[in-house]
Amino acid sequence: MGEASTEKPAGTASLPAPLRRERAIILMLLLVLAAVSWLVLLRWRPGVGGEEMMGPTMGLGPLLFLAVWGVMMIAMMFPTAAPMILMFTRVQAAKRKQGQTFVPTWVFVAGYLIIWIAFGILIYGVALAAERAMQGSAWLSMNAARAGGALIVAAGLYQLSPLKRSCLAHCRTPLHFVLTRWRDGYQGALEMGLRHGLYCLGCCWLLFAILLPLGLMNVGLMALITLLIFAEKSLPISPHARVAAAAALIAYGAIVLVFPGALPTAMAM
Repeated sequence: MGEASTEKPAGTASLPAPLRRERAIILMLLLVLAAVSWLVLLRWRPGVGGEEMMGPTMGLGPLLFLAVWGVMMIAMMFPTAAPMILMFTRVQAAKRKQGQTFVPTWVFVAGYLIIWIAFGILIYGVALAAERAMQGSAWLSMNAARAGGALIVAAGLYQLSPLKRSCLAHCRTPLHFVLTRWRDGYQGALEMGLRHGLYCLGCCWLLFAILLPLGLMNVGLMALITLLIFAEKSLPISPHARVAAAAALIAYGAIVLVFPGALPTAMAM
């Protein structure tokens, strides 16, 4: 990616009332989009109506799977990414007020979503490969739940890893990200969105991967993961939430390794 701008971004001071209203509108749009996405997920339950829908891909083709994945990302990640998106909006609003070239917020958000959609493509590929492997091997089919347990344990261990802590540090400090990673122009805004999306992915990728064995459309679990990500990124209890989640995931994953029937989707594997 290109060199960071050496000019300190405008907008780190207090904004006048019109620009504060603009930030409020952006926040409202983010929350409305997230709320609508949650309603879609609650009303559209592909797991109902056939065991074939209970596998990792839910019986969906790639385009429909990615559409569902995109709705999930808007529902789960927009609220947790709001502080960074609002910081970007604040800087760009101040640049516009000063008569400088500015970039609309959607460009930054597009970069962020590109990362998560790309991860969705990877998730679909893994899910499809897992389904085909289980269909072709009785041993894999019998031990699929234990593999899911191992993945859950791995997610718990990752919560304690240096990489998780490093990515989380970037996600918890939007102002520091703006001051150290700022890039001007449309391309720069897209690059910033991609970079922040990578940090966010580094924080959360295994929390989303465990949806494969636990049920991709498990709305209750999605809500719990969203609350955990919000606590990790935005609340003072972040270290405690991260460690508590690690302990819970490791303990539950170990139980599944010993008692595979403890996995909700075990009967469908």
